Amino acid sequence: MVILNAVVCDANGEYEADIRIENGVIKEIAKGLSDSQSIDAKGAYFMPLMIDTNIRLLDSTLNSKNLEKISNEALEGGVGHVIINADSEPAIDNEVVLEFAQNGLRDLNGAKIDLMLNSLKEDSTLSNIAILLKSGAKVPFMSTIAKNDVAIKIAEYALMYDVTIFCKAEDNSLIKSGVMLEATVNSKLGLAGIPDLSEVLHVSRMIEIARHFKIKILFKSIASPRSIYLINQAKKDGVDVSCEVSIHHLMFCDEACEDFNTTAKLDPPLASRSDMLLLQVALKNNQIDILTTLHQPSSPVNKEVAFFNAAYGCEALSDAMPLYYTKLVKSNMITMSDLVKFTTQNSANSIKKESTKIEVGQKVNAMLFDKTIENIVDNEQSLYNGQTLNGKVLMTFISENIRRF
Repeated sequence: MVILNAVVCDANGEYEADIRIENGVIKEIAKGLSDSQSIDAKGAYFMPLMIDTNIRLLDSTLNSKNLEKISNEALEGGVGHVIINADSEPAIDNEVVLEFAQNGLRDLNGAKIDLMLNSLKEDSTLSNIAILLKSGAKVPFMSTIAKNDVAIKIAEYALMYDVTIFCKAEDNSLIKSGVMLEATVNSKLGLAGIPDLSEVLHVSRMIEIARHFKIKILFKSIASPRSIYLINQAKKDGVDVSCEVSIHHLMFCDEACEDFNTTAKLDPPLASRSDMLLLQVALKNNQIDILTTLHQPSSPVNKEVAFFNAAYGCEALSDAMPLYYTKLVKSNMITMSDLVKFTTQNSANSIKKESTKIEVGQKVNAMLFDKTIENIVDNEQSLYNGQTLNGKVLMTFISENIRRF
């Protein structure tokens, strides 16, 4: 098979070419190729499928039906690999639940799914990290509600098994009663707030743990520019820390919660308008490492209630590539190659995934994305509902498995 007239794009740049694929492997990239079986891309992008490291299941319920749905939605959005959060119900904090979840991954035809392990049990004691990693969990997840002695033990396991800790920076005493950012809007709505200091305090603490043990930490769904500053200062000192930010925190601020809009009730909460703009600057300045859709779907019964009682999260996974392209690339905030770096290359590094380049000899793991097609989002659980997005994933190629949309 030959893909004709494509724009080949990865983290190293983009160029026009044809791509020959045989037995699921890229055999040739050049101009003027021909084959009896060919697809005319007509200028569409041929680029790596994305990796999203922060996905939750419907109502955070761990079962095979929800895993299958996520797998299919991801591929539709140009995401070929997702990491399911460990704080599901049941939580992935023991061998029985891990094996149960792994059984649900069999025979999936969509995106690849890997599982985090929850380093903390419900009573905040340590789970059996060593056994869970050996049994196939991809990375350890920890919330900084963990006390120092437990956090240090988790760091020691990360060092022993050379894995990245996926860390959610939050303060248990500050998040208990709050439902959105503590600022002007929450006061106007009469809702309890969460100060951004809840995140910043624990980013600082975990940076020092990473520095001491020489381990890798990926800070999940960061919302404070101050946290990003601290992380980047630590990088300059040689500390192996990185940060992930959601597209929603780049595009929306706490004002989206006005009129008690539960779709904008996210965890972490949306930042102030000034901080949202600073997050955009950080992205432009290459101070953010990974982007996520922070996909967290909920049944209407858990969203169509009073703001205080509503579930956290919104949906974005099936619109991922059009969303990133429209909001970040078309707006000239970043380039398409930058997008590949933030959604594929850096994400792959965090989970030790093999090369994400488009090059000869690689197993194909790519999408064909047409930026010229427009679609209107029709999803009441999306912050972008009713908005026009540019672009559509036409086809995906995972080894010899080809899917059209």
